[in-house]
Amino acid sequence: MTHFPQPLGHRRAPRFRLADVAPAVLQLHDGRRTSSEVQVISHNGGLLSLPTPLHQGSIVKLLFETHRGSVLGTAEMLVPVSSTHQPFRFVALPESDRSTLQAAFQSPLYRNTDEEEWIEEFRAAALNWNPYPWSRRVRTIPAALIFAALCLGSVIYFFSVHLK
Repeated sequence: MTHFPQPLGHRRAPRFRLADVAPAVLQLHDGRRTSSEVQVISHNGGLLSLPTPLHQGSIVKLLFETHRGSVLGTAEMLVPVSSTHQPFRFVALPESDRSTLQAAFQSPLYRNTDEEEWIEEFRAAALNWNPYPWSRRVRTIPAALIFAALCLGSVIYFFSVHLK
């Protein structure tokens, strides 16, 4: 039975970056074939590296190899993101191929890009973290001294006027 991937509503499907090159073949509607490489894959689609982008909206048969077996599905080509990279979305994926893809996602050979993004954000925050923000404290010290001087001056003025 063919599975038609559905978006997960407001949640984005997890994307996986392949540890190794995954060659792919695309068969166009006129029977021509072109080779490519799968860069990123998800349950709903992915990103291909192509010699030249295909027309947006082109429907192709996409065949690529995972370490769990071949995956053959029907895909729609989306707007190219560069002269060599073009995203796609699955429009039909047989149940057996969907299972093969799911089994591949469970492997350490596929790295979740969401986790990678979180790790990179954490690393950037750790590099920018400053447990002793002296610059902020240095700016507040003069303001505190001025405030204390004004208070002391006010007290001296009050007592000098009222004690006469």
